[in-house]
Amino acid sequence: MQDWQDALLVYSTESGKIKPEQKAEQRSVSSDGVVRIHRETKGRKGKGVSLIKGLDLPSDELKKLGSELKKKCGCGGAVKDGVIEVQTDDREKLRSLLTDKGYKVKLAGG
Repeated sequence: MQDWQDALLVYSTESGKIKPEQKAEQRSVSSDGVVRIHRETKGRKGKGVSLIKGLDLPSDELKKLGSELKKKCGCGGAVKDGVIEVQTDDREKLRSLLTDKGYKVKLAGG
């Protein structure tokens, strides 16, 4: 078990072995407390994807909320860099689901 941890170490002539820094968890936080639902097709071969930004939640809660939204919409998606991606164009349904959970929601973008 120690072998793979040693493989992550970097050696410096100045101070010896340096352990890699842990990456901070990414969050998508809005300054005004509003959750925004964006629609994006760029780079997705014309398929529409709804991006939910501005949820200030830890990554495990964000994944749980993302899977719940995907199940209720009957589609796929992912959670990347604090943003929930849902493979649907039905932003109104996402809006009503998030509003029922107590979030203030706005539709943003095309």
